[in-house]
Amino acid sequence: MTDTIITVRGEYSTWLPAERATVDAAVSVEGPDRAAVFAQATEAAATVRTSIAAQHDSENGPITWWSSGTVSLSHYQPWNPDGTQRDLVYVATVGFRVKFSDFTALAAWVDHVASLPAVTVSGIDWALTDATRDAATADVRQRSVADAVSKATTFAAAVGLSSVNPLAIADPGMLGDAGSSGGSGLEPRMMSKASMDSGSASTGLSLKPEEIEVASEVDVRFIAS
Repeated sequence: MTDTIITVRGEYSTWLPAERATVDAAVSVEGPDRAAVFAQATEAAATVRTSIAAQHDSENGPITWWSSGTVSLSHYQPWNPDGTQRDLVYVATVGFRVKFSDFTALAAWVDHVASLPAVTVSGIDWALTDATRDAATADVRQRSVADAVSKATTFAAAVGLSSVNPLAIADPGMLGDAGSSGGSGLEPRMMSKASMDSGSASTGLSLKPEEIEVASEVDVRFIAS
């Protein structure tokens, strides 16, 4: 019997709980007096930095890493309804990024800084540790190939063939088949879901990290006999 070529796409994904969270926060002050605006932003930024430094420990957390810029000063000139321009308004901003390993401490810190004058929290990025991500990456890659083997074996059995042997393994679309489209491939896809809900005045913010998806797809060509 002539050998049969079978090409399939293997897929596998898993969801893992977030282990790290990076908060984006900013100090923003505006007003008509350039010096006063700069001074207020500097003072507010110093307060935020102090709250970070008190919890920063790169090995044990709860804050494992953080960064901030210097005060950035800009200005704009608003318009009156009658078409005339008002006096200049100065704006001073300082951005912060803060990574947490403890989500209870994260919630308390966000609740604290969000209550400070001129400070806003704009978002939270959820992530895995490097070790967890690397282990999950290896696992989903292996399982996506195993899925391809299983599919090819099923297809071969359906036409009366009993064995399959791989000829090529590639990222989606790299085997040159018409109609193949690129996907996440052997380089895993990572997606996260999270929500940040406002709580009551007494409890502050309620942070709900959700799971992070690690997924892989692979095209495999087999010869079946």
